[in-house]
Amino acid sequence: MDGNTVERQKLIETVSTLPDEVLLELASFLDYLRYKSVHLKEPDKNASGFLLAVAGLGNSGQHDISERDEEILRNEIDPVSGWNLKPSNPT
Repeated sequence: MDGNTVERQKLIETVSTLPDEVLLELASFLDYLRYKSVHLKEPDKNASGFLLAVAGLGNSGQHDISERDEEILRNEIDPVSGWNLKPSNPT
């Protein structure tokens, strides 16, 4: 017997000794492994392009906004009403 057959046989023996309560969890895990093995063989070549397009990375036209975060927040937050979309107008 080759190594794969021996390992498969050990797995079968181990599964047969598991209590019934964990078999559903094992089945779910095996489904996940099967799904993962199929999708790793067929990588999605468009995934990174899609994510970049959705995120719009580098398309804002603004540079170094991480250094201006406090300035941007100061302009966005009303000192009296906070984050409200419409400023409260006392009449």
